[in-house]
Amino acid sequence: MPDVGPRPRRQYIDWARGIAVLIMIQAHTLDAWTRASSRSDPAFQWLSMLGGFAAPLFLWLAGLSLALSAERGLERSGSRRQAMNAAVRRGAEIFILAFAFRLQAFIVSPGSWLVTIFRVDILNVMGLSLMATALLWGASRGARSAVLSSATAAIVVAMSTPLVRAAQWVNALPLWMQWHIRPFGDHTTFTLFPWAGFVFAGMAAGVLLARAGRPHHERRVLGGFALAGAALVWFGFWASHQPSLYHSSSFWTSSPTFFAIRSGVMLAALAILFGVNLLGRLPGGAALATFGRNSLFIYWIHVEIVYGYTTWPIRGRLPLWATAVAFVVFTIAMYKTIGLRDRLAEQWRVRGLRKASAGAVPA
Repeated sequence: MPDVGPRPRRQYIDWARGIAVLIMIQAHTLDAWTRASSRSDPAFQWLSMLGGFAAPLFLWLAGLSLALSAERGLERSGSRRQAMNAAVRRGAEIFILAFAFRLQAFIVSPGSWLVTIFRVDILNVMGLSLMATALLWGASRGARSAVLSSATAAIVVAMSTPLVRAAQWVNALPLWMQWHIRPFGDHTTFTLFPWAGFVFAGMAAGVLLARAGRPHHERRVLGGFALAGAALVWFGFWASHQPSLYHSSSFWTSSPTFFAIRSGVMLAALAILFGVNLLGRLPGGAALATFGRNSLFIYWIHVEIVYGYTTWPIRGRLPLWATAVAFVVFTIAMYKTIGLRDRLAEQWRVRGLRKASAGAVPA
C-alpha cells in the first residue's frame, strides 16, 4: 500500500510564491505610480527587470503545485484519470476566474469598454495552460514520461514563440483565439506563447519533487535543480550572444534564450530557499508564507487598487524614492488585509455555528 498519510507542507514553496507576490506588487506600483521623469533612472530599469520575474514565477509555481497535487491525488485514489480530472477542473476554475476578474474591473472602473472583459491576462493563460498540462500528465504512463513530455512541451513552446508570432496562419483564426496566441495591442497582456511554457516547465519540476519521497531524495532533487538552473542561466546568456536562429525575435519578449535564463533563475532560487529552510528560519518567512498561501487573493484585490480610482491622486506622479515608500506601505496594508479577511471569515463562521446551535431541536 502506498503511504498516503499527511505530509508536511513544503514551506519553501510558500516562500517562493510569497516572493512572487512581493515582486508583483513592486512591479505594479512601480509602473502605476512612478512619474515619467524618473523612468529613465537606472534604478527604475533594474526594478522593472526584477518585476518581469513575477509572472513567470507564478506560472512556473502553478505548474509545480499542480504536479504535486496530481501526484498526491494519484497516490490517494490509485486512478490517474481521477487525479487528472481534478487537475483539469482546477485549471478550468482559474480560467473562469479570469473573466470574473475582468468583469469586476469593468464594473468598478466606469468608462471601460465591454471588450476589456475578454482581454487575455495571466489568469487566462494560467487556466488554459494548467488544463493542457493536466491532460499531458494524465496521458503519461508514469513519472518519467510526465517529466519528459512536460519538459519537451516547455521547450517546444519557447522555441516556437518567435515563429508563431510571425506566422500568417494565426491571422486565419478567430480574433479571440488570436489574442491568446500572440500579442494583439491592448487586448493582450499575456499570451500562451511563450508564457504557457513556464507552466509546462513547472510541471516537470513538480513531478520530480513529488517523487522525492524521503528527505535525502528531496535534497538530491533540489541539488539537481540548482545545477540545472545554473546551466540554463549560463546557456541562455551564451546563446544570446550567438547569431539568432529566427528572422525576427526580441530578447525581452519572445526569445527562447531569455526563457532559459528565467527558468534557470527560478530553479536555482527554489533550491536556495530549500537550503535556507534546512538551515533554519528565514527572517520574515512567516509573512512570506502568508503572502504565498494567499497569492490569488492579493492579486485579485491589489490590481484594482493600484491602477484604479483609489490611488488615482498618485498615478504617475511619484518620484522613484516615493514609489519605494508607497510600495512598502501598500505591501503592509495588503498583509493586514489578509488578517482582516481571516478574522471576518472566522466571525462569520462562529456566528453561523451559533445560529445552527440555537435552532437545533433537542432530542
